[in-house]
Amino acid sequence: MVNQQTVGRGAGTPPGAPHLSVEDLAVLRENLREQRLFRREQLRRLTGPVASRAEDRRGQRASAQLEVSVKLAASARMVLADVEAALARMDAGVYGACGRCRRALERERLMIVPQARYCARCQRAGGTAR
Repeated sequence: MVNQQTVGRGAGTPPGAPHLSVEDLAVLRENLREQRLFRREQLRRLTGPVASRAEDRRGQRASAQLEVSVKLAASARMVLADVEAALARMDAGVYGACGRCRRALERERLMIVPQARYCARCQRAGGTAR
């Protein structure tokens, strides 16, 4: 769904809403969809069948690899959730507004991190990673 809140500066647009063209939104949506596919595949590989018990008993190396896989899977789940939330914001017509101050996220920020929820100022103030 594309509307004035996410695309232009029409009559119902919140102050400071980003000026994203229809093309910008199409590129951002495609980027988010690609990220979603990548993260789903990554999770599928990371959480797939566990190696045999003999392989599991190979000591600390296997344990360290398992720990890395668990952390990678947790990170992939977090990013996937952010991507899904950004796609939902697009569908709802509120994509591009900061989740805290409601000001527009910078176009450049969205092009680099299309799943960003917060403007740079709120991101720094809140100390959150997303």
